[in-house]
Amino acid sequence: MFGFSRRRMKIGRSKGHKSDPLHGSPSPARHLGLANAGDPITASVSGRVDDLAYRCSSDSFDLDARALDGSDNWAVLSTEGDKPDPRFAHAAAIVGSKMVVFGGDTGQCLLDDTKILNLEKLTWDSAAPKVRPSPNGRSLKLPACRGHCLVSWGNSVILVGGKSEPASDHLSVWTFNTETEIWSLMEAKGDIPAARSGHSMIRAGATLILFGGEDTKGKKRHDLHMFDLKSMTWLPLNYKGSGPSPRSNHVAALYDDRILLVFGGHSKSKTLNDLFSLDFETMVWSRVKTNGPHPSPRAGCSGALCGTKWYITGGGSKKKRLAETWVFDILESRWSVRAVPPSSSITSKKGFSMVPLYHRDKIVLVAFGGNKKDPSNKVEVLVVLQNEHSYSWRSAPDIDSLLYEYSPSNKELADHLNKCAPLYSNSSVARHSLASTVKHTPRGESLSQHGALITSLHKQYGRVEESSLAQKLQKPIDDDKYDDVDDCSSCPASTPKEQRGKKTGADIQVDMARTVALKAENSETEGLNARRIARSSSDISHPYNTKITDLIRRNAALEDQLAAALASKDQAEKNLSLVISSREQLEKRLANKGQEAEMLKEKIAGLELAQEESNNLSNTVHADNVRLEREVAFLNAIADESQKEMHSTRRVLAGEQSRAFQLQVEVFHLKQRLQMVEGRSGTPRKPHKS
Repeated sequence: MFGFSRRRMKIGRSKGHKSDPLHGSPSPARHLGLANAGDPITASVSGRVDDLAYRCSSDSFDLDARALDGSDNWAVLSTEGDKPDPRFAHAAAIVGSKMVVFGGDTGQCLLDDTKILNLEKLTWDSAAPKVRPSPNGRSLKLPACRGHCLVSWGNSVILVGGKSEPASDHLSVWTFNTETEIWSLMEAKGDIPAARSGHSMIRAGATLILFGGEDTKGKKRHDLHMFDLKSMTWLPLNYKGSGPSPRSNHVAALYDDRILLVFGGHSKSKTLNDLFSLDFETMVWSRVKTNGPHPSPRAGCSGALCGTKWYITGGGSKKKRLAETWVFDILESRWSVRAVPPSSSITSKKGFSMVPLYHRDKIVLVAFGGNKKDPSNKVEVLVVLQNEHSYSWRSAPDIDSLLYEYSPSNKELADHLNKCAPLYSNSSVARHSLASTVKHTPRGESLSQHGALITSLHKQYGRVEESSLAQKLQKPIDDDKYDDVDDCSSCPASTPKEQRGKKTGADIQVDMARTVALKAENSETEGLNARRIARSSSDISHPYNTKITDLIRRNAALEDQLAAALASKDQAEKNLSLVISSREQLEKRLANKGQEAEMLKEKIAGLELAQEESNNLSNTVHADNVRLEREVAFLNAIADESQKEMHSTRRVLAGEQSRAFQLQVEVFHLKQRLQMVEGRSGTPRKPHKS
């Protein structure tokens, strides 16, 4: 079982609205992937839109509003700068606000140049052909190719395969860093697939999935391979079921990190329009049954998966080119036509590229190049989704909504402040200002910010109360509000001058006595007024103190919830780190087991070869033994004959020896007879010496 889909099952996914078409539907347990769980990049081809490599977030970015907003069909996008040569059978990928285009065919030669379209300025630039030397210091050259694949990964793009001159035996993998603009060859290991073109390459995290294509001998293939970008290791994937027939120039997509979709392409003898799916959980291929109309057979088309919608544009057979843009709804298994461009559109050409771009509230398909009668270097765009709401939730942190479940909403707090009875004009204005501040506070702020807001409310309420109390103390004693305390009719200041001038000495004494009594009464009244003012200020501040105490209590409860949530978050992060470490260990073990399996395969192959050689040698020895046995039997027969001949020869020799003895006896007898004859005839005369 692999892990790039299991990662999402354990970690969880971004929380989006169920009705948002950009958000993939929940899926059961996943299993594919060697990707790192901390990898911030997730392929949009997996059905999600949180891939930074396909997003342009710059506020200055505006793809020609006329092209985006004025038409529901493909529209030409005017560009400036160092435009690329017209081409087809190239490859393109988007990294941030840049579209990287590499290679292709001009109809006369293959290309090895790298062109970059800045989608913020709509200008083309050329990247210098810089290639990083190999680790052993050997200089490398980027091959010119066509029919290759280009996939984004972080701030880089990855080039896989393609038809090059001269041809290579094995599939090569290159990476291009868009910041340093340097190409590097990835030293791949493992079971490296055969070189090919017209294949499909899908990225899921740090894992590439390769399917099909046409090798250098022109043979169509339907094999499935996986490439781990971190360990740079190729692994073949075994599957079950009746899968797609061998094909090339098809399109593929990975939905929800679990389902691999393959559509169309060229087989050995015909053009296809079948749709297959591979469930990486069970590794079983199945043919997808669709509802309603479906696209005609086509190859060389381009595809882009956006959420649950798979857009497929162009393509055709050897006799006819097709320009319409179809969309396949994965949840409903239904095809429908999205756009039918004119015959002048580059989507009616062969060998064009198409990539999805996510910008603000739009999803835009960007097409480039192609060849009909002559190669093209035009850029066309099609808006496939516009939403009235922005997609700010994609870039927001993934915060658990339970943290805010018991916290009062800002609107409730503002309504509560506005309902408080105004005591003074200043406090009413301050309360209205505070209520508006609370009401417009973003819901997504942290609890610590809510606590700071409540503290500031407490301080402002205190300042309002002090100001109100100071104003009350500055009011004159003879205010209408306090007429029951100060009787101004008994005050000497209210006596007319005419009457004061006519007073007698007794009256003056009486007035002096009244004045003294009035001063004493005034002193008592001032104490009473002070006590009443203190009680009044206490009555005024009491509801606010109660509210502030309640807010402080709620803040403390929220802080406790925040602390508990942070503790659970830390524990979850620890558990996640343990899971990640265990997963990495399992991946290492899997890689080691894979290497051991490869070694065992090699040993088994060696043993089979040795066994075959042993069998051959045994057969040879057996044949030699049979031949030797026959020769030995023949030699034994010859030896027997020789022995027989020897015996007969011995008998002959014995007879000859007896005859020779007899002859010797006869010779002896003859000699004796000769001597006897000579003795009878006398002594012979000696020869005369001269």
